[in-house]
Formats: sequence, structure tokens, C-alpha cells
Amino acid sequence: MIAEPAPVWGNANPLDAQCCEFLSAVAASLYPCWDRVEDRVQKQLEAAGFNPLHRRALSAITMGAASRCLGRGDTQAAFFEEVGYQGRRLAKLNVAPAEIVKALGLYEKVLVPVLRRHAGAAMKDFGAVREQYHFNVLLTVNNAYYEVREGESKTFFDLFWAELETRRLDELLSRFLAALSSYCKADQAQLFLVERESQVLVQRACHGAKMAGLGAEVQRGHAVAVCAAAGSQAKRKPRPLDPSWRDQFETFWSVPLLADHRLVGVLQFAFSKPYEWLPREQEMLSAAADRIRMAIDKQKLVEHLHQQQDQIRRLAESMMHVEEAERRRISRELHDQTGQDLLWIRLQMEMIERELPDGERQWRTRLSEVRDMTERTIIEVRRLIGALSPAVLDQLGLAAAIRQLANRYRQTHTAKVRLQIGRLPRLTQQLEVITYRLVQECLHNASKHSLCSRLSISLSATDTLLRLHVEDDGVGFRVPDGLSKPGSFGLAGIQERVALLGGECRIESIPVQTQSRHAGVGSRRKAECGKSSSGTKIYVELPISRGDHAKTPTVANPGLAELETRMFSKL
Repeated sequence: MIAEPAPVWGNANPLDAQCCEFLSAVAASLYPCWDRVEDRVQKQLEAAGFNPLHRRALSAITMGAASRCLGRGDTQAAFFEEVGYQGRRLAKLNVAPAEIVKALGLYEKVLVPVLRRHAGAAMKDFGAVREQYHFNVLLTVNNAYYEVREGESKTFFDLFWAELETRRLDELLSRFLAALSSYCKADQAQLFLVERESQVLVQRACHGAKMAGLGAEVQRGHAVAVCAAAGSQAKRKPRPLDPSWRDQFETFWSVPLLADHRLVGVLQFAFSKPYEWLPREQEMLSAAADRIRMAIDKQKLVEHLHQQQDQIRRLAESMMHVEEAERRRISRELHDQTGQDLLWIRLQMEMIERELPDGERQWRTRLSEVRDMTERTIIEVRRLIGALSPAVLDQLGLAAAIRQLANRYRQTHTAKVRLQIGRLPRLTQQLEVITYRLVQECLHNASKHSLCSRLSISLSATDTLLRLHVEDDGVGFRVPDGLSKPGSFGLAGIQERVALLGGECRIESIPVQTQSRHAGVGSRRKAECGKSSSGTKIYVELPISRGDHAKTPTVANPGLAELETRMFSKL
């Protein structure tokens, strides 16, 4: 298990003077036979299952390597820097820490007999030197292993956050490529994806250089994307998809993006110097490639979903415009045809009633009843015309139209209506129509479901927001049930209209029964108290952009409100 590394050395020379003197003496004593010692050690390591790459890295961190380093006058810092470098290589070669301890033990089994023959007097210090040397070397190797694992963890963490934070595919690919380039320290990197229709590898992201808009045939990408083993990677030079890389760089790494054994993309990394591709790096980049491929699929699905949502929103907006246009058409036909016909019928009945002889009282009564019914029908038609397409909204603005709604509600319901309208700018027709329909729907829901005795409507505006607040003291309901009730689209319609303008809608309501339980099981008085604290609150905020303002402002004042009240009371 790799433990967290110790802090950076407080002393640049972790080995004391006695240890250094011993190692330097060993280097001088064994100089003639170093080659024989190394050959025997290499055979021991090979027999233990270490391959050439393992043996080369292990040989650089042995006691013999330290002796030769100090014997030729190099510093301890230079040796331990080499130990750290070889430790990172061993970590990327997937050599376990226990295997390193085993290899150092094999080296000492060969070295100790030779030391006894050539440096017998100095062997009395061997135990202390060995303990100090092992502690510092293994601590440095442990730190190197931790750095490698930390780099891998950081890379996957960067990939995770890129996937979590990014909403566009091109930006996601760029962040992925930057994270992987930082991990493998590549000078440049490119990511190619296969275009489904043309079956061509197209450059989608680049790190370390500008996008060149490159393309290559997929068959060519198959040859490039084969991951060679670390031992044979240096013997051949893969062909890069970017032709400009051939003369610029010495080493190339290629990683395929595969889905069901089908090539969907290629990652390529370029290095200015020969750079061996070690097994741990191959595994890391292969795992990252799988992660990238899944993230690309997910991002494409998300983008497709967003496109569908935008299409549905545009369709809903178009349907809303069609609905408003149809409302206007029906209201015009009701006014121009049905309304006029009803007025003519009423006028004809009134003329017939006047022309009847005085003795035809029975017919007069019946005609009077039919005429009254016709007048009520005319009033109802006018009400329908106003509900379908309020002319006052186009003529006097939003504030007047909402006052008209409030007055009509007062005429047909016993609930007290409190209306507060602040200073409103004259807005675009779309924003005014949607706000009018929101208030209309709120009043309809209140009249049909709430059984309220008091209703409050508040409308105000700032430079950037239009705020609507509707509150009643009715029986309330459970909001999730109200939104999911089959065949009921009132609340969903409110939310959809608000969403079309990019606004926010919050609905709060608690049913009477829930309030009563909160008050405790008891008398009818408690239930009534619960009812008084129930009700529904609807908060809506709609953004006002600079283009939403019309030229003529609507000023709310008591005189205009009184005039509107008198006008609308006749409808």
C-alpha cells in the first residue's frame, strides 16, 4: 500500500557523513569488480521475473549505484533525484513496492560476500549504513509512487469536472485533451472523431497548437490507432494524422476510441524527444479513452435533448401565437357575425312587441321573456369576446386589462379582490399577452377550486423584471398532485408560459387537511384555524429585456382606474 509521502527533505543531504564515507570507500574498493557484481545481479533479477526495463530502473537505485555516484563526486541530491525518477518509472511499469524491496535484497545478497573479501574492516559499519540507506531510498521511491498515483487521480478528477461543468461538446473535448496532455507531458495533442456520414476522422480538439481543421480517412486511422507495446513502441514510428508533426516531433502516441470494436475516434500525442510509453501510461490513457468515449456519447445525447427541448419550446411558442391568433379570429367572428345577428334579433323582437295589439298581452309577455334571454346572450357573447381577445389589452395596456379581469371576477364571485398595480412600462405584445393569460388562469383556478373569501393580485416592474404575485385564502392543494393530475393543465400551462419567456415560477400551497393535522387533532375551531392559514401563493418573475419595452409607458393613476372601472362594469 502506498502511504502519503513525507514532507520535502529538511536537509538536502539525508545520508550522514559516516554513510557517505562508507559508500565512497566501497566504490573505491570494488571498482575492479563492479562489472562482475552487476552481471550476477542482473541474472538474479532476471531469474526472479524482472524484465529489462525493470532491471534497468532497479539498478539505478541500489547501494552500488549510490556508491558509484558518490565515488565519482556527484552530490546526494543528484542521486536521490535519480532515485525519484526511477521510482516513477517503476510505478508506471506496475512494479509493486514489495518487489522493489525484494530486488534490493537480491542485490545485497550478491554485494555482501564481495564486500567481505575486499572491504573487510569497513563491514563493521555496514548494518548502520544499510539501515540508513534503505530508509531514505524507500522513502524516496514511496514518494515517487505517490506522485504517480496522485497525477492519475488528478487527471481523472479533471476529466470528471470537465464532464460535470461543460455543456458544449467542443469545449468538453478541449478540456479532456488538456488534462491528458498535462498527465503525459505531451508537447502537442489532437483528438479526432469519425463523422458518421462521411466516415472521415475530423479534428475536433487540439492542445498546444491552433486548430487546423484536419481530416483523414477512417482506414488510415485504424493503422494509426493501434496501441503498440512499450518494448516495440520505440522501434517504429507511428504515422501521425497531422502531416506537420512528422518533421516537428520525435515520438507519437496514438489511443483509439472504440465502441463495440468500432473506431469512433483517435487521440494522438506528440513529443519532441524519444519518450517510452510505459504500461501504466497505456492503461491510464486507455481507461481515459473509454471515459472520453462515454462522455462524448452522453454529451451528444444531452445536446440532442437540448435541441429537442428548444424545438418543443419553439413549437409551444408557435402554438401559443396560433392560439392567440385563433382567439382573435373567433372573437372577431362572434362580434361581427353572431353579435350583430343577436342585436338584430333583439331589435326585431322589440319592434314586434311594440306593434302587437294591446289585447295580445300573452304574446307581449312571451316576447319580453325571449328578448330578455337574447339580451343576456348578448352580454355572455360580449364576455366571451373579451375573454378570447381583450381589446382593452391592445387599446389601454396591461394594467387596464388586468383591472378589467378583476372587475369581472368581482361581478361573478363573492370573494374580495385586492388589486395592486405599480407603474408599468408599455411592454411588447407577447409579454403583455402572456402576463394577462397568467392572471386569467390564476383567477379561473381560484374561482373553480379554491373556495376563497379573499384574493390578492400584485403586479410590479423594475427595469429588468416583471413580478406577479397572486394569493388566496382558499382550501389549498398539494402542489405535486396538482401538477400531475391527469387532464388538468392549468398549473402546467402557467409554468410553460413562464418558461417560454425564460422566467421563474414558484407555486406554494397547503391543503386544509394538512393544516388541520399540523394544528393537532381537536375541535372544529382548530380546523377552522387551519383553514384560515391555508391557501395558494403563486410567484412569477418574467425578465424584461431592452427590446421588450414599447415606446409609450402606461401610468397607473386613480383617475384612470376609476374610468376603467366604469367602462368595464357595462360589459
